[in-house]
Amino acid sequence: MIRIDATGLHYKVLNDKIKELVNTGCDELFIKNVCGHRYIGSGLQGKNVKIMLEGIPGNDLGIFIDGPEIVIKNNVQDGTGNTMNSGRIIVYGNAGDITGHSMRGGEIFIRGDAGYRTGIHMKEYKDMHPVIVIGGSAGDFLGEYMAGGIIILLGMTDKQRIGDYIGTGMHGGVIYVGENLLTDRFISGKEVKIFDLDNHDMEKINPYLKRFMLYYSISENEIPKRFYKIVPVTKRPYGKIYAY
Repeated sequence: MIRIDATGLHYKVLNDKIKELVNTGCDELFIKNVCGHRYIGSGLQGKNVKIMLEGIPGNDLGIFIDGPEIVIKNNVQDGTGNTMNSGRIIVYGNAGDITGHSMRGGEIFIRGDAGYRTGIHMKEYKDMHPVIVIGGSAGDFLGEYMAGGIIILLGMTDKQRIGDYIGTGMHGGVIYVGENLLTDRFISGKEVKIFDLDNHDMEKINPYLKRFMLYYSISENEIPKRFYKIVPVTKRPYGKIYAY
């Protein structure tokens, strides 16, 4: 393992150093004193590459990554996992807005809460199926314009509700929500409906729930006993405003 102290480093210098080390064969990095450094891991490739961060990274952590695993022992800011292709991002704190923006593969695990517009424009491509698992709650417009993939919202939080307008413009994929978050004040997008789960749904999400419990040392008793799924009821939600 190679250790890097990010104290005083410009974010571009830090990122160039990371890329140089990975390109020359380093597959495990520990970076301490991260404080607002943007674009960490940008475009990195390699399934065996692991980056561990101590501190709070800046926007667009893990943008375009294709294979690496990035572990953050704290919070992350906006745009984490933006347009990632494959790999895994594991956050031990909370995540900012637009987490998983245009994500088309890979997995993001968040121990705490996520901000607004998490999963916006998530999509599937061939055999690539993106997944976001959130331990707490999420802000408004979760899964906005979502076209594919899975979002699992556990609701292990003191907050008593999820953000409003979940699934607005959604036309693909599925959002699974712990029952404690769907209160009487819940407001969803007009393009989606809420359904009970079947056995196929549980088979689909169980591997991610087990991984979540493993990463954060959580017992099965802490995981919600019942989920609901939110899915789109139209493939072309804005068809009436198109010219054709």
